[in-house]
Order: sequence, then C-alpha cells, then structure tokens
Amino acid sequence: MVATPSTMLALGTEAPAFTLPDASGTRHDLDDLAGAAGATVVMFLSNHCPYVHHIGAVLGEVCADLQARGAAVIGIMSNDVDAYPDDAPALMPATAERFGWTFPYLYDETQDVARAYHAACTPDLFVFDARRRLAYRGQFDGSRPGNDVKGTGESLRTAVESVLAGRPPEGEQLPSMGCNIKWRP
Repeated sequence: MVATPSTMLALGTEAPAFTLPDASGTRHDLDDLAGAAGATVVMFLSNHCPYVHHIGAVLGEVCADLQARGAAVIGIMSNDVDAYPDDAPALMPATAERFGWTFPYLYDETQDVARAYHAACTPDLFVFDARRRLAYRGQFDGSRPGNDVKGTGESLRTAVESVLAGRPPEGEQLPSMGCNIKWRP
C-alpha cells in the first residue's frame, strides 16, 4: 500500500462548482449543497481504499455531528471504475451505509471535479468558508492504517469548528494521506 499525499491546494481558492449524480442518478450541485451556516466540507473518497476504510466509521460520526451543527458535507468518488470495479456507483450506497455516512456521496465519472479540486488521494478533504473560499485542506486526523493512532477526526473537526465560528483554522495544516485517485487513461 503506497500512500499518496494531498496536493495542498492554495488557501483562499474558490470552491469549483459542480453538478454530479448520486448512485440513484439524482443530480446535486454545489449551490444546493453548500453550508448555510458558513462551512462546506468536500471530500474525495472511494469504496475500496484501505485509508478510507480505516477512518470510515469515525468519518461518519464526525460528519453527522458537523452536519447537525450546520455544516454541509459532501463526498465524491472520482476513481476509474472500469479499472477498479469495487468503486462502481452501484456499490456506493452500501459503502455509505456500512460507515454511517449521512452526507451525499456523489460520482464524478469524468474526473473533472477531482481535477478542478486538485484532488490527489482518498481521502482528500477540503473545507470552504461562507464565501466558498478554501480555509482548510488536509488530513482527517493523524490516524493511518497500521500506525496505532486512534481515529478521532480532530483535524477536520477543529477546522470546521473554526470556520463555523467565522475564524480561519489555526495551526499547521498537514496533508491527507491515502490511495491515489485512480485516473482514467
């Protein structure tokens, strides 16, 4: 398992707009999903990635709490499903159910959205403020498969709490680590 770090897109970058389907074909766009309370979390995830599996349940708990506090949370799966059939849209609802994900889990078939966000890995996390400017990008927490660090979602939670309070996140932002996005040839 080779870890790929996130690209650490420049803070202040405007959230790229998108319209994507969920597994049932219902289309969702950023304008409809963006957080009215001032924080929008966009995450690149996959069904098969061991890094996503490692944090999956805790991610579900943390995101449900953030949603209850008014943050919008969106998951996007951008992998090449021809080469990685375990990431097929038909399997996305089971992944979401398994981990208790209550956020929309969308399919980026063309990979255009992943490119627009400069997503590099799964999980790759982005937090945007009320003006839809990037306030945080990086890790969920310090937990990785095999490192014996308990998953808490501390990095993401702290960043979103700051944004909800109208403040930029403080401290160093560390890159996420995970499986590389499986790009189409």
